[in-house]
Amino acid sequence: MAEPSTTTLALSAAIGLASLAPGIDGNALIGAFTGAALVVVTSKDIGALKRVAYMLISLVMGYLAAPEIVTATPIKSTGVAAFFAAALVITVTLQLIDRVKTLDLFSMFRKGG
Repeated sequence: MAEPSTTTLALSAAIGLASLAPGIDGNALIGAFTGAALVVVTSKDIGALKRVAYMLISLVMGYLAAPEIVTATPIKSTGVAAFFAAALVITVTLQLIDRVKTLDLFSMFRKGG
């Protein structure tokens, strides 16, 4: 397996080149990449495969959420919006999954008495 620094460098170069393609919002792509990198760097006690999955999920969702965040908030830069979206998407989603797992749906429908 390649060294982590080599992999990071290659991925950074690929993101940089992709941001130059027509139709791609380079600011949002770079913002999403940096937010996703922050998630991976701060994720402790998880395996390499989970880190790669977190990176990809954060990158894609950060990029896709950026225009929505710019529209709905005072943030005007798609790069900043993508950074925050990518940095938060894994944490927020995992918290929601944990809450849904502990939710007792039957108690909502039982009549108190």
